[in-house]
Amino acid sequence: MPILAEQFDHVIGVDSHKLSLTAAAVNANGGCLELLEVRADTGGHRQLMAMASRYAGPLLWAVEGTGSYGASLTEHLLAAGQIVTEVDRPKRSPRKRGKSDQIDAIRAARDTLAMPRLNPPRRRLEREQLRILLTTRQELVGNRSRLANHLFQLVVTASEILRARYLEVDSRSHSGERLARKCLTSRPNAGMSDEDRTRLSVMHDIARVMNDLTLRANAYELQIQTLVEQMAPGLRAQPGIGTITAAQILVAWSHAGRLHTEAAFAALAGVAPIPASSGQTVRHRLNRGGDRKLNAALHTVVMARSRCDQATRDYISRRTAQGKTRPEIRRCLKRYLARQLFRFLNAIDKA
Repeated sequence: MPILAEQFDHVIGVDSHKLSLTAAAVNANGGCLELLEVRADTGGHRQLMAMASRYAGPLLWAVEGTGSYGASLTEHLLAAGQIVTEVDRPKRSPRKRGKSDQIDAIRAARDTLAMPRLNPPRRRLEREQLRILLTTRQELVGNRSRLANHLFQLVVTASEILRARYLEVDSRSHSGERLARKCLTSRPNAGMSDEDRTRLSVMHDIARVMNDLTLRANAYELQIQTLVEQMAPGLRAQPGIGTITAAQILVAWSHAGRLHTEAAFAALAGVAPIPASSGQTVRHRLNRGGDRKLNAALHTVVMARSRCDQATRDYISRRTAQGKTRPEIRRCLKRYLARQLFRFLNAIDKA
């Protein structure tokens, strides 16, 4: 299989950080030609471009963190017509030869030379808008959940008077939204103790914050829905796919051509089958790698289809009769879903 070392004469590996960028230029044989450390700003980007101009022939940039600390540099390089590929940050276990920014930059360049194909950075524009809205909404929902837990603890540890008023004993007792609505209308009575007054006042404030977080999260979800419909019409119409799962799929997908095959998309989602056979037992197990947020989105879709989609329910019944376990069946369903989504998204981008 051809590798990138056969296509490019030089590779510049970049180790990106919050305030600095460290670059290493290597030739096609992996020999280090130059090291340069610059500030992570426009002036530093110009210095790196000047460094690249000293090398003739096809040149490739291998940037770590194209979606984080290296995002600004990646945008600058792409605007200048440079070829950029994304490289993963090194895991801690292989670092037996020491650790420094220069070592990481050289490693990024040399690892890229052995890659069979480019790994284009994710697009910005609409996809970046979607990512910002999605991650912000997730933070709001997480904060609301933490406040709901705290509110419930305040009720549990309250006096008998407040517990009787706010703590339900039926199956709905753990509903944070219901408890918050009740706390919003609460007012201290004249005969309450100072402790109960303070507790009730705090509960009322927490409920107001939770309500505000809910309104903001819902507003972001409407914006997310609009963007999803613009980027991938019909995706939300697929069985089991809602607004948030569709957004997570699109954020990981980015654009057609970034992932060369549906198997690559399955590997990205962590649903590519991993052999786990032993002796006379032939089986595969769930993959623990890949983009875990994308994997969680596919898992959500599969679980929804298991409840509501008749074709999925029939498949589960058939595979169960064959002796497959529930985790094995979920693995098969997630792998099939990854293939289906890859073909669907590819067809949209090519249309």
